[in-house]
Amino acid sequence: MIESCSLCLYGAPAASFAVTWLAITVLLRSFSDRILDHPNERSLHERPVPRTGGMGVAAGIAAGVLLVSPVSWWPLWVGAAFLVGVSFLDDLVGLPIVGRLIAHFIAAGLCVTGLVSDQMGLLWVSVAIVATVWMINLYNFMDGMDGLAGGMALFGFGFLAIAAWLADDRSLALVSLSIAAAAGAFLFFNFHPARVFLGDAGSTTFGYLAAGLGLIGWRDGAWSLWFPLLVFSPFIADATVTLLRRMVQGERFWRAHRTHYYQRLVLSGWSHRKTSLAEYGVMCACGIGALAFQQTPGGYQVLIVGIWALVFFGLSQSVSIAERRISNQGAFD
Repeated sequence: MIESCSLCLYGAPAASFAVTWLAITVLLRSFSDRILDHPNERSLHERPVPRTGGMGVAAGIAAGVLLVSPVSWWPLWVGAAFLVGVSFLDDLVGLPIVGRLIAHFIAAGLCVTGLVSDQMGLLWVSVAIVATVWMINLYNFMDGMDGLAGGMALFGFGFLAIAAWLADDRSLALVSLSIAAAAGAFLFFNFHPARVFLGDAGSTTFGYLAAGLGLIGWRDGAWSLWFPLLVFSPFIADATVTLLRRMVQGERFWRAHRTHYYQRLVLSGWSHRKTSLAEYGVMCACGIGALAFQQTPGGYQVLIVGIWALVFFGLSQSVSIAERRISNQGAFD
Protein backbone atom coordinates (compact mmCIF):
# COMPACT_ATOMS: atom_id res chain seq x y z
CA MET A 1 0.00 0.00 0.00
CA ILE A 2 2.68 2.48 1.05
CA GLU A 3 5.06 1.58 -1.81
CA SER A 4 2.34 2.47 -4.35
CA CYS A 5 1.53 5.82 -2.79
CA SER A 6 4.61 8.03 -2.50
CA LEU A 7 2.46 10.90 -1.19
CA CYS A 8 1.81 8.85 1.97
CA LEU A 9 5.53 8.96 2.70
CA TYR A 10 5.28 12.65 3.57
CA GLY A 11 1.54 13.11 3.83
CA ALA A 12 0.91 11.10 7.00
CA PRO A 13 3.33 12.92 9.36
CA ALA A 14 2.39 16.26 7.80
CA ALA A 15 -1.30 15.51 8.32
CA SER A 16 -0.69 14.54 11.95
CA PHE A 17 1.21 17.78 12.61
CA ALA A 18 -1.29 20.02 10.83
CA VAL A 19 -4.43 18.47 12.33
CA THR A 20 -2.94 18.50 15.84
CA TRP A 21 -1.98 22.17 15.46
CA LEU A 22 -5.39 23.13 14.09
CA ALA A 23 -7.35 21.09 16.64
CA ILE A 24 -5.47 22.52 19.63
CA THR A 25 -5.84 26.04 18.25
CA VAL A 26 -9.60 25.59 17.93
CA LEU A 27 -9.88 23.97 21.36
CA LEU A 28 -7.96 26.82 22.99
CA ARG A 29 -10.16 29.44 21.34
CA SER A 30 -13.42 27.64 22.11
CA PHE A 31 -12.74 25.99 25.47
CA SER A 32 -9.89 28.00 27.04
CA ASP A 33 -11.99 28.65 30.13
CA ARG A 34 -13.23 25.06 30.51
CA ILE A 35 -11.71 21.71 31.49
CA LEU A 36 -8.99 23.49 33.44
CA ASP A 37 -6.17 21.97 35.45
CA HIS A 38 -6.15 24.05 38.63
CA PRO A 39 -2.92 24.33 40.67
CA ASN A 40 -2.79 22.45 43.96
CA GLU A 41 -0.16 21.43 46.48
CA ARG A 42 1.03 18.66 44.15
CA SER A 43 1.32 20.83 41.02
CA LEU A 44 4.30 22.59 39.48
CA HIS A 45 2.22 25.18 37.58
CA GLU A 46 0.86 28.35 39.20
CA ARG A 47 -2.25 29.20 37.15
CA PRO A 48 -5.17 27.24 35.67
CA VAL A 49 -4.25 25.66 32.31
CA PRO A 50 -6.64 23.91 29.87
CA ARG A 51 -6.07 20.17 29.69
CA THR A 52 -7.61 19.61 26.26
CA GLY A 53 -4.36 19.09 24.36
CA GLY A 54 -4.77 15.33 24.35
CA MET A 55 -7.87 15.53 22.16
CA GLY A 56 -5.94 17.57 19.62
CA VAL A 57 -3.11 15.03 19.68
CA ALA A 58 -5.58 12.15 19.27
CA ALA A 59 -7.17 13.87 16.28
CA GLY A 60 -3.77 14.44 14.70
CA ILE A 61 -2.63 10.86 15.23
CA ALA A 62 -5.86 9.55 13.73
CA ALA A 63 -5.43 11.75 10.66
CA GLY A 64 -1.94 10.41 10.06
CA VAL A 65 -2.27 6.73 10.83
CA LEU A 66 -5.39 6.35 8.68
CA LEU A 67 -3.11 6.92 5.70
CA VAL A 68 -0.39 4.40 6.57
CA SER A 69 -1.47 1.86 9.19
CA PRO A 70 -2.05 -1.74 8.03
CA VAL A 71 -5.65 -2.88 8.45
CA SER A 72 -4.45 -5.79 10.58
CA TRP A 73 -3.45 -3.33 13.31
CA TRP A 74 -7.10 -2.60 14.08
CA PRO A 75 -6.88 -3.96 17.70
CA LEU A 76 -4.30 -1.25 18.46
CA TRP A 77 -6.53 1.54 17.17
CA VAL A 78 -9.78 0.25 18.66
CA GLY A 79 -8.04 0.05 22.04
CA ALA A 80 -6.64 3.55 21.54
CA ALA A 81 -10.06 5.01 20.66
CA PHE A 82 -11.60 3.37 23.73
CA LEU A 83 -8.80 4.67 25.95
CA VAL A 84 -9.07 8.22 24.58
CA GLY A 85 -12.82 8.24 25.21
CA VAL A 86 -12.58 6.98 28.80
CA SER A 87 -9.61 9.23 29.59
CA PHE A 88 -11.34 12.32 28.22
CA LEU A 89 -14.36 11.49 30.35
CA ASP A 90 -11.97 11.37 33.30
CA ASP A 91 -10.65 14.81 32.32
CA LEU A 92 -14.21 16.13 32.23
CA VAL A 93 -15.79 14.69 35.36
CA GLY A 94 -13.17 12.56 37.10
CA LEU A 95 -13.43 8.78 37.38
CA PRO A 96 -12.54 6.51 40.30
CA ILE A 97 -9.13 4.83 40.20
CA VAL A 98 -10.66 1.37 39.88
CA GLY A 99 -12.76 2.43 36.91
CA ARG A 100 -9.73 3.90 35.14
CA LEU A 101 -7.66 0.79 35.76
CA ILE A 102 -10.39 -1.46 34.39
CA ALA A 103 -10.45 0.66 31.22
CA HIS A 104 -6.66 0.46 30.97
CA PHE A 105 -6.73 -3.33 31.24
CA ILE A 106 -9.48 -3.56 28.61
CA ALA A 107 -7.47 -1.46 26.14
CA ALA A 108 -4.22 -3.30 26.92
CA GLY A 109 -5.90 -6.71 26.69
CA LEU A 110 -7.39 -5.89 23.30
CA CYS A 111 -4.03 -4.65 22.01
CA VAL A 112 -1.92 -7.56 23.26
CA THR A 113 -4.31 -10.42 22.51
CA GLY A 114 -5.24 -8.98 19.13
CA LEU A 115 -1.67 -8.38 17.97
CA VAL A 116 0.86 -10.70 19.61
CA SER A 117 -0.99 -13.58 21.34
CA ASP A 118 0.08 -15.98 18.58
CA GLN A 119 3.73 -15.29 19.39
CA MET A 120 3.37 -15.60 23.18
CA GLY A 121 2.12 -18.13 25.66
CA LEU A 122 -0.55 -17.29 28.23
CA LEU A 123 2.01 -16.28 30.86
CA TRP A 124 3.81 -13.83 28.57
CA VAL A 125 0.53 -12.45 27.25
CA SER A 126 -0.41 -11.65 30.87
CA VAL A 127 2.99 -10.05 31.46
CA ALA A 128 2.62 -7.96 28.29
CA ILE A 129 -0.85 -6.77 29.33
CA VAL A 130 0.40 -5.70 32.77
CA ALA A 131 3.44 -4.00 31.18
CA THR A 132 1.15 -2.11 28.79
CA VAL A 133 -1.04 -0.96 31.68
CA TRP A 134 2.09 0.22 33.47
CA MET A 135 3.22 2.19 30.39
CA ILE A 136 -0.23 3.80 30.22
CA ASN A 137 0.00 4.89 33.84
CA LEU A 138 3.65 5.85 34.03
CA TYR A 139 3.22 8.21 31.09
CA ASN A 140 0.34 9.77 33.00
CA PHE A 141 2.48 10.01 36.15
CA MET A 142 5.30 11.68 34.25
CA ASP A 143 3.03 14.27 32.62
CA GLY A 144 3.56 16.85 35.34
CA MET A 145 5.81 19.52 33.89
CA ASP A 146 5.71 21.82 30.87
CA GLY A 147 7.18 20.14 27.80
CA LEU A 148 8.17 16.85 29.42
CA ALA A 149 5.64 14.25 28.21
CA GLY A 150 5.35 15.86 24.78
CA GLY A 151 9.12 15.89 24.43
CA MET A 152 9.38 12.24 25.43
CA ALA A 153 6.80 11.37 22.79
CA LEU A 154 8.61 13.42 20.13
CA PHE A 155 11.97 11.79 20.80
CA GLY A 156 10.68 8.35 21.73
CA PHE A 157 8.46 7.77 18.71
CA GLY A 158 11.02 9.53 16.55
CA PHE A 159 13.66 6.95 17.44
CA LEU A 160 11.13 4.16 16.91
CA ALA A 161 10.58 5.58 13.41
CA ILE A 162 14.34 5.59 12.69
CA ALA A 163 14.76 2.00 13.86
CA ALA A 164 11.74 0.82 11.87
CA TRP A 165 13.02 2.59 8.75
CA LEU A 166 16.45 0.96 9.16
CA ALA A 167 14.66 -2.40 9.47
CA ASP A 168 12.79 -1.59 6.21
CA ASP A 169 9.40 -1.62 7.96
CA ARG A 170 7.81 1.43 6.36
CA SER A 171 4.37 1.02 7.91
CA LEU A 172 5.83 1.01 11.41
CA ALA A 173 8.19 3.86 10.55
CA LEU A 174 5.47 6.11 9.18
CA VAL A 175 3.01 5.40 11.99
CA SER A 176 5.74 6.15 14.56
CA LEU A 177 6.77 9.31 12.71
CA SER A 178 3.12 10.46 12.53
CA ILE A 179 2.80 10.12 16.31
CA ALA A 180 6.08 12.00 16.78
CA ALA A 181 4.79 14.75 14.46
CA ALA A 182 1.61 15.12 16.52
CA ALA A 183 3.76 15.38 19.67
CA GLY A 184 5.89 18.03 17.99
CA ALA A 185 2.85 20.15 17.15
CA PHE A 186 1.60 19.80 20.72
CA LEU A 187 4.99 20.94 22.08
CA PHE A 188 4.55 24.35 20.43
CA PHE A 189 1.66 24.92 22.84
CA ASN A 190 3.09 23.02 25.82
CA PHE A 191 6.71 24.14 26.13
CA HIS A 192 7.19 26.45 29.11
CA PRO A 193 5.13 28.49 29.76
CA ALA A 194 2.50 25.96 28.72
CA ARG A 195 -0.76 27.16 27.17
CA VAL A 196 -2.32 23.70 27.25
CA PHE A 197 -1.76 20.34 28.95
CA LEU A 198 -2.23 16.84 27.53
CA GLY A 199 -4.73 15.72 30.14
CA ASP A 200 -5.32 12.01 30.66
CA ALA A 201 -6.66 11.69 27.11
CA GLY A 202 -3.22 12.49 25.74
CA SER A 203 -0.80 11.10 28.30
CA THR A 204 -2.44 7.66 28.56
CA THR A 205 -2.65 7.43 24.77
CA PHE A 206 1.06 8.13 24.34
CA GLY A 207 1.92 5.45 26.91
CA TYR A 208 -0.45 2.95 25.32
CA LEU A 209 0.94 3.53 21.82
CA ALA A 210 4.54 3.29 23.06
CA ALA A 211 3.77 -0.18 24.43
CA GLY A 212 1.67 -1.24 21.44
CA LEU A 213 4.17 -0.19 18.77
CA GLY A 214 6.99 -1.66 20.84
CA LEU A 215 5.24 -5.04 20.72
CA ILE A 216 4.42 -4.74 17.01
CA GLY A 217 8.06 -3.94 16.19
CA TRP A 218 9.19 -6.97 18.19
CA ARG A 219 6.59 -9.21 16.53
CA ASP A 220 7.62 -8.09 13.05
CA GLY A 221 11.36 -8.33 13.72
CA ALA A 222 12.13 -4.61 13.56
CA TRP A 223 13.76 -4.68 17.02
CA SER A 224 14.19 -6.70 20.17
CA LEU A 225 12.00 -6.01 23.19
CA TRP A 226 14.89 -4.20 24.87
CA PHE A 227 14.92 -1.49 22.19
CA PRO A 228 11.67 0.37 23.05
CA LEU A 229 12.38 -0.12 26.76
CA LEU A 230 15.70 1.68 26.39
CA VAL A 231 14.22 4.40 24.17
CA PHE A 232 11.59 5.25 26.79
CA SER A 233 13.81 4.40 29.77
CA PRO A 234 14.00 7.96 31.19
CA PHE A 235 10.25 7.77 31.91
CA ILE A 236 10.27 4.11 32.86
CA ALA A 237 13.17 4.48 35.29
CA ASP A 238 11.85 7.62 37.00
CA ALA A 239 8.27 6.35 37.41
CA THR A 240 9.23 2.81 38.46
CA VAL A 241 11.90 3.80 40.99
CA THR A 242 9.63 6.49 42.45
CA LEU A 243 6.74 4.03 42.81
CA LEU A 244 8.91 1.38 44.47
CA ARG A 245 10.42 3.96 46.84
CA ARG A 246 6.98 5.19 47.90
CA MET A 247 5.77 1.62 48.42
CA VAL A 248 8.78 0.78 50.60
CA GLN A 249 8.18 3.94 52.63
CA GLY A 250 4.56 2.95 53.20
CA GLU A 251 3.09 5.91 51.34
CA ARG A 252 -0.18 5.88 49.43
CA PHE A 253 1.59 5.37 46.14
CA TRP A 254 -1.60 5.78 44.09
CA ARG A 255 -2.07 9.36 45.28
CA ALA A 256 -0.75 12.37 43.33
CA HIS A 257 2.58 13.68 44.62
CA ARG A 258 5.67 15.72 43.75
CA THR A 259 8.47 13.21 44.31
CA HIS A 260 9.39 12.19 40.76
CA TYR A 261 12.96 13.11 39.96
CA TYR A 262 11.97 15.78 37.44
CA GLN A 263 9.64 17.34 40.03
CA ARG A 264 12.37 17.26 42.65
CA LEU A 265 14.71 19.07 40.26
CA VAL A 266 12.20 21.88 39.74
CA LEU A 267 11.57 22.12 43.47
CA SER A 268 15.36 22.29 43.97
CA GLY A 269 15.50 25.47 41.92
CA TRP A 270 15.81 24.32 38.33
CA SER A 271 13.48 26.09 35.89
CA HIS A 272 10.93 24.19 33.81
CA ARG A 273 12.89 25.09 30.69
CA LYS A 274 16.25 23.93 32.06
CA THR A 275 14.79 20.68 33.38
CA SER A 276 12.99 19.94 30.11
CA LEU A 277 16.13 20.57 28.05
CA ALA A 278 18.16 18.34 30.36
CA GLU A 279 15.55 15.60 29.99
CA TYR A 280 15.64 16.02 26.22
CA GLY A 281 19.40 15.47 26.31
CA VAL A 282 18.96 12.26 28.28
CA MET A 283 16.21 11.12 25.89
CA CYS A 284 18.43 11.72 22.84
CA ALA A 285 21.30 9.86 24.45
CA CYS A 286 19.00 6.93 25.27
CA GLY A 287 17.67 6.86 21.72
CA ILE A 288 21.16 6.86 20.21
CA GLY A 289 22.24 4.20 22.69
CA ALA A 290 19.20 2.11 21.81
CA LEU A 291 20.04 2.30 18.09
CA ALA A 292 23.58 1.20 18.88
CA PHE A 293 22.14 -1.54 21.08
CA GLN A 294 20.27 -2.92 18.06
CA GLN A 295 23.47 -3.33 16.06
CA THR A 296 25.63 -5.02 18.70
CA PRO A 297 26.02 -8.72 19.60
CA GLY A 298 24.08 -10.13 22.55
CA GLY A 299 26.87 -9.87 25.10
CA TYR A 300 27.44 -6.20 24.38
CA GLN A 301 23.72 -5.50 24.60
CA VAL A 302 23.76 -6.59 28.24
CA LEU A 303 26.75 -4.30 28.79
CA ILE A 304 24.90 -1.32 27.27
CA VAL A 305 21.89 -1.93 29.54
CA GLY A 306 24.22 -2.14 32.54
CA ILE A 307 25.94 1.11 31.58
CA TRP A 308 22.60 2.90 31.31
CA ALA A 309 21.53 1.53 34.70
CA LEU A 310 24.67 3.10 36.18
CA VAL A 311 23.97 6.36 34.33
CA PHE A 312 20.46 6.56 35.78
CA PHE A 313 21.79 5.77 39.25
CA GLY A 314 24.28 8.60 38.89
CA LEU A 315 21.58 10.99 37.71
CA SER A 316 19.35 10.07 40.65
CA GLN A 317 22.19 10.81 43.05
CA SER A 318 22.76 14.16 41.36
CA VAL A 319 19.13 15.09 42.05
CA SER A 320 19.56 14.15 45.72
CA ILE A 321 22.71 16.27 45.92
CA ALA A 322 20.87 19.25 44.41
CA GLU A 323 18.10 18.84 46.98
CA ARG A 324 20.57 18.74 49.87
CA ARG A 325 22.33 21.85 48.56
CA ILE A 326 19.05 23.79 48.51
CA SER A 327 18.16 22.47 51.96
CA ASN A 328 21.52 23.53 53.39
CA GLN A 329 21.23 26.99 51.84
CA GLY A 330 17.79 27.36 53.43
CA ALA A 331 19.18 26.37 56.82
CA PHE A 332 21.74 29.18 56.69
CA ASP A 333 19.38 31.88 55.38
